[in-house]
Amino acid sequence: MSKSASQLLTGEEFEAVTMTIEDNNPGMSAAAAAAILAEALAFVAACAQFPTAGLVPSRTVDEGWHALILHTEIYAALCRRLGAVVHHRPESPDPARHDTAVIERTTTLIEESGYSINPNMWRAPSDGLVSVAAKCQHSDDGGPIVPIPKPKG
Repeated sequence: MSKSASQLLTGEEFEAVTMTIEDNNPGMSAAAAAAILAEALAFVAACAQFPTAGLVPSRTVDEGWHALILHTEIYAALCRRLGAVVHHRPESPDPARHDTAVIERTTTLIEESGYSINPNMWRAPSDGLVSVAAKCQHSDDGGPIVPIPKPKG
């Protein structure tokens, strides 16, 4: 049985961040915003658990991560509970940098962390199924995602 990433936040916290996603994406349904946030939470949890794996979010999931980071107290408390601060270093979108293998590795490790993934949230940046406002993309496992503290060894 998989864990619910939405339970990483209180109901009030989850609602507040979901509303930020909706505000940043006019016309987006509350259900879509909640699904994006759940994926972002599972992604951050996996980054904290696998700090050297070079995980990257899809552009859609990154939208949820951006909203989560904007709620600094919520994000800081989440990172404390997960045992690591997962820092965000944005890159401008460039479809040429999209690497399906890195996304597949990311989603596999999210599932190994005990969370289910929604494949619709992990599509290529050019796929318009779930359109988001984020103008950010993470490309490879070379370092845009940096958990602190760094793992020992």
